[in-house]
Amino acid sequence: MRYHKAELFFFLLMGFVGLGGVFSWAAFSAASGGVVIGGIATSASFAFMALVLAIVSLACGLFLIYPVMSRSLRERGKFQEMTESLSVRSLSLEHAAVTDGLTGMYNRRYFDDALSEYLAAFGRIEKPIGMVILDLDHFKTINDTHGHDVGDEVLRQVAECLQVFTRYHDVLARLGGEEFAILSPNITERQLFNLSDRIRQAIAELKIKNGNVMLKVTVSAGLAIWDGTETGEALYRRADRQLYEAKRKGRNRVCAA
Repeated sequence: MRYHKAELFFFLLMGFVGLGGVFSWAAFSAASGGVVIGGIATSASFAFMALVLAIVSLACGLFLIYPVMSRSLRERGKFQEMTESLSVRSLSLEHAAVTDGLTGMYNRRYFDDALSEYLAAFGRIEKPIGMVILDLDHFKTINDTHGHDVGDEVLRQVAECLQVFTRYHDVLARLGGEEFAILSPNITERQLFNLSDRIRQAIAELKIKNGNVMLKVTVSAGLAIWDGTETGEALYRRADRQLYEAKRKGRNRVCAA
């Protein structure tokens, strides 16, 4: 087993201290007429040796052990700071990996993972799960006419609107482009339809200002309730088909499977 340098110096110091104690006891014994070690009866000799060992021990502590301990503590502090920094960075990267940079919502990767977990968890307790797919109407026209900066502002305001109307355990995500999704557990089809329609109306009332122009946007939505056996992909396809049905019927509406 290999010892650290500070441990070796510590053992050396303890040896000096121990010897100092022996010589101090011998000096006291000789001075008081007690037991004399090695035939030496002079207490001054033992006292001198004890003083020398005390000085050596002090020097050992100041010039050997303390610098090593001090350097070790500084290195440990730097290592701890680096570890904490890496931990924070790791959490930031992990959050960024599942978050949409524009809206702050979860992205498609997180949504897919959450969908799998929700199906497994709520399937065990036989509770329903609802999915809503929302798509902004004529969003390409907004980008082409007013620019992508305005389009980005539209997406941010729509995301804020979704966050206002959903519950804390609902999963909100921007799936890509102008498409959003809501995963809402323990909800009936009627409740999910009403929620989706309230969101549709609120988005229709948004006013996004671009210079002297006030933009109005609408959204179409399709929803489906999990049947308890289908896969997450199958549930998504059913909700997506209803979204296209809403588009086909004139947009700015909600359709349910």
